[in-house]
Amino acid sequence: MIAIKNGRIVTPKQVIEDKVLLIEDDRIVDFANGVNGVSGVERVVNAHGRYVMPGIIDVHSDKIEHYIQPRPTSQIDFEFGLKVCERDLLGAGITTMYHSIAMAKCGAFEKSPLRMTENVQKLADLIANIHLRSHLIHHRIHLRVEIDNLEAFDIAKDMILHGKVHQLSFMDHTPGQGQYSNLSVYCDAVAKPNGHELEGIGFDGIIEKHKNKPMMTFEQLRELTELAHACGIAVASHDDDTNEKLDINEKIGVDISEFPITLEAARHAKSLGFYTVVGAPNILRGSSHTGNLSATEAIRGNCADIICSDYYPAAILHSLFFMHSKHGIALPEMVNKATLNPAKAMRADNDYGSIEVGKKADLLVVEVLDGYPVITHVFVDGRTTSRIEYRK
Repeated sequence: MIAIKNGRIVTPKQVIEDKVLLIEDDRIVDFANGVNGVSGVERVVNAHGRYVMPGIIDVHSDKIEHYIQPRPTSQIDFEFGLKVCERDLLGAGITTMYHSIAMAKCGAFEKSPLRMTENVQKLADLIANIHLRSHLIHHRIHLRVEIDNLEAFDIAKDMILHGKVHQLSFMDHTPGQGQYSNLSVYCDAVAKPNGHELEGIGFDGIIEKHKNKPMMTFEQLRELTELAHACGIAVASHDDDTNEKLDINEKIGVDISEFPITLEAARHAKSLGFYTVVGAPNILRGSSHTGNLSATEAIRGNCADIICSDYYPAAILHSLFFMHSKHGIALPEMVNKATLNPAKAMRADNDYGSIEVGKKADLLVVEVLDGYPVITHVFVDGRTTSRIEYRK
């Protein structure tokens, strides 16, 4: 048994400062009044007044792409990239990662080899297999299906049925709506970086091509959603920008609205019972990188349930303490947005997401140094997977 003493324990509703947290095997077993008199304690961890909080559950991050494909023409061995990535994720306090892998149509602007079908399946196979061998954190696959990729329908069904998908989302990056409702943003973010393609048919030609492309049908999206639900998998929509689109997503059966574009859309998503997801980098930057909804505004407006890393894993932990110190949001409430709420959305809260007796001991010990939260200890399934001490 492991005892963590002298910690400020962040539970879903309060911070507890006068208890010792007891871990046995991979579970939290008790909150004790002290170490003395507790039988079976083999190791005592002194938290030295630091925060003890649940491990972060990141439901949306494409960071793995940067470890495997650091440059357009440079691909790294998949398993090596995954192992380097998970070491860095530990340093960010992420104990469960839903690697967000896009299954995109091979078109004018899709240049990432990792988003092609064979590599999506290769990474999914690796993640399914890595849990049978040495690993540090819980790896999950968040399969992002571009709805103009008609071939993805059957592939996604097969991957779901074979247990290789843990979250499913539907994406539509068509210019003129969603994330790219502002065409100038689309031009800056997508078209200009692919100028050689733009030169071929021009910007107007790109817009016209997207207007006429075939898309998955409502019935296909609903079929994928029902199959996912039957397998215990949550389903998300992406970049919702209108109430009408959200109403359609409710009929499809989705559970989560990722990155709603406006405050109105976020509020409507909440009214429909969706979990709403915002990005931590948005909080730290003070705005969306594409000029859409401010995550801080959404949190202050009580219409942001979950904070994900999107593309920068280290941002989550810092965003929690930033919102607490700069905007006065209670720390347990902010921590829930990166731990308990994601666990609930992913249907995993029986085991993960909060410090409660009976739950898995995925834990962080966090100190605030120079105004920044830093992690000194990480426990995954009750085992120490990371231990760091800062020096002066």
